[in-house]
Amino acid sequence: MYIKKILLGVILIGLCIAGYFAYFVYSAMLAPNTAFESDKEYIFISSNASYDDVRAILEPLLEDIDGFDALAKRKEYVHNIRAGRYAIEKGMTNNDIINTIRSKNLPVKVSFNNQTNIENLAGRISKQIEADSASLVAVMHDEVFLKANDLEKLRALQIYIPNSYEFFWNTSAEEFRGKMLKEYNKFWNTASRSKKAEALEMSKKDVMTLASIVYEESKQKEEQPRVAGVYINRLKIGMPLQADPTLKFAAYQLPKYKNTIIKRVLNVHKEINSPYNTYKNAGLPPGLITMPDISAIDAVLNYEKHKYLYFAADAQRLGYHKFAKSLAQHNINARAYQRYLTSQGINR
Repeated sequence: MYIKKILLGVILIGLCIAGYFAYFVYSAMLAPNTAFESDKEYIFISSNASYDDVRAILEPLLEDIDGFDALAKRKEYVHNIRAGRYAIEKGMTNNDIINTIRSKNLPVKVSFNNQTNIENLAGRISKQIEADSASLVAVMHDEVFLKANDLEKLRALQIYIPNSYEFFWNTSAEEFRGKMLKEYNKFWNTASRSKKAEALEMSKKDVMTLASIVYEESKQKEEQPRVAGVYINRLKIGMPLQADPTLKFAAYQLPKYKNTIIKRVLNVHKEINSPYNTYKNAGLPPGLITMPDISAIDAVLNYEKHKYLYFAADAQRLGYHKFAKSLAQHNINARAYQRYLTSQGINR
């Protein structure tokens, strides 16, 4: 009888232990443990994050952070933190959450439009991935990288084609630069772009530089091939490009014009001593004046064949231009636009 009582006690204790263990398994692993109302919340875990950092990120999103702690320790997640962007869905269990932040790093869409310099580009990118602006600028200007890829500092912007790309949020500056170089090479290997540049007897650098001028001259995609054709006609006969956007670029490098906007190109700008002054210097400037759109690059590669040598902004159709074959006709077009600027009180 006494032995039966002992056995019964042992069984009851075992059942209690099993019940507690079952409760622990359910509450720690199988019970929903989210405290937000939205369908999902995104969290960002940095590359140098500790478990305490992850815990602090998750705590406002969970009903029971202690239960999460217990399972995280049991599954050894506390010693195996993975950086990235993760989606925590409403109703997830602790087990779901740990499995997610251990292996389901989500990519982000990184987009950038036309930036005038590396610093601006780095600032834009640093808002979308983990790498900070300073580290991005450093690797983009790295002389060893530039030399290895036949680039110079003035052309460092060349390999970054405005578009949307997929990256993991925890991408480093070096990884970002490396992928953009691959995308740049892929860009030139599609649509016969490299062959078209060879047919023009222009290097990729030259195409990109001319495209940056075309883009600054006209944002109208249907007009860009005609603008490109004017510049190519000038290059063929040794005529200076006389591109106003290059004068603005040259001016903005001077302290006098910092934090200003030049709305009207004047004769004083044509006297600026700079290799980017295409009124004084024949041929292409030494580097890009901005990051050109794909449309502008393709406009150069597929330029319109015509006999125009001049163009001036069209006062009756703002954003577009009037084209001319003769200087006399161009002067008429240019004076019409100058009168429009004066009528609008735009004097500088």
